[in-house]
Amino acid sequence: MAKMQLKLGNLTAVLGTQWGDEGKGKLIDILSEEFELVVRAAGGANAGHTIYLRDPSNPTTSKKFVFHLVPSGMLHPTCTCLIGNGVVLHLPTLFEEIELLEKNNISTNGRILIADRTHLLFHYHKLIDGLQEERKGDKKVGTTGRGIGPCYADKTSRMGIRIHELLDFEKFETKFRQNFETLKKLYKPLELYSPEEELSYLKKLAAKIKPMLVDGAHYLHEAYKNGRKILVEGANGSMLDVDHGTYPFVTSSNPTIGGISTGTGLPGRAFTSLVGIMKAYVTRVGSGPFPTELKDQLGEDIRQKGGEFGATTGRPRRCGWYDSVIGKYAVMLNGLTDINLTKLDVLTGLETLKIATAYKYNGQVLPSVPADLDIMENMEIEYLEMPGWTENIGDIRSFEDLPQNAKNYVLKIEELIGCKISSIGVGLERDAMIFR
Repeated sequence: MAKMQLKLGNLTAVLGTQWGDEGKGKLIDILSEEFELVVRAAGGANAGHTIYLRDPSNPTTSKKFVFHLVPSGMLHPTCTCLIGNGVVLHLPTLFEEIELLEKNNISTNGRILIADRTHLLFHYHKLIDGLQEERKGDKKVGTTGRGIGPCYADKTSRMGIRIHELLDFEKFETKFRQNFETLKKLYKPLELYSPEEELSYLKKLAAKIKPMLVDGAHYLHEAYKNGRKILVEGANGSMLDVDHGTYPFVTSSNPTIGGISTGTGLPGRAFTSLVGIMKAYVTRVGSGPFPTELKDQLGEDIRQKGGEFGATTGRPRRCGWYDSVIGKYAVMLNGLTDINLTKLDVLTGLETLKIATAYKYNGQVLPSVPADLDIMENMEIEYLEMPGWTENIGDIRSFEDLPQNAKNYVLKIEELIGCKISSIGVGLERDAMIFR
């Protein structure tokens, strides 16, 4: 296990800073050992957090866990996990994950709580997601098809159904059927779907759900007042934020710090540490602008070496050079105090590395990430070139022991984004981490 040397306060958030898939799960898993509560704030089963847990009986092998809804702290037996009100919750997926944990002798009894204001995601949301993508033709967003957008749309149009409503199943069923009938008028193919099986499943779950429900904001404030250490995990990444990302090629929630507060009920001023997760390069899944994308063999090589395939969908991730413009943007948006730079080891063996340092359009350097996607698609990228390294860094646990060119690369990123890189991932396993 990597020795944890980050000095974090009692209320810490971990946020993605690129287009998601930065490797948040691994650091959250490490930090969870120091925290009593781990909270998920936003998103849904479109987010996949992957953790590799070394087998104590055979140190050469690792067990892979992929969580879509269960907070990553579940691998620590002393940790309680809360799904916050900002999440859109697909109950079948949650219980599949609970079953997986129990099969691996990881007890979930009394350790998974759900904020009673959390909105439920149903199968018809998934169907609508697919229909909406079809209608967009070549302008598809490239969603995961998990129904996230349609569920958030129901929430904001005030026809959503919250999890506490399951406890009065007769009222719940009436509302469910009314919503479904309304949506069928908008999406004719829904007429082919019968909700009876889903309703029967949900009715059986109601008794299991009841002991898991808490008043999320009240519970968290009481825990905070009593000095319990709380870690809030973000989903997706800053560039997928529905307000601040590459709209409309974004998710349907706020993965930035604002979504952390609204998704839990914890005020921004209470947070003592805000840790941003960044890959040592950049990836994105789905459609949308990607300024530093490598569309050649090098991009494919990085994809294969880094295992860059979506944890949720298995789709190949687009890969590109590290982009300090979006890095600096994420630091600014979130007020980050620390950075965890992941997958530095994937760049081993490259003769030359590039870092995007500025965007230029019509001969002018842009002050930040532009809102206009036409500008983003046609702007010029300024790069800094740096020499790479060939030495294997997977077993290194001290920053001083890294090859000089690797250290230079890390320090240059830190300088360009204006935030301290406090930890560096150098491999898949939980202990493959350097703390500075």
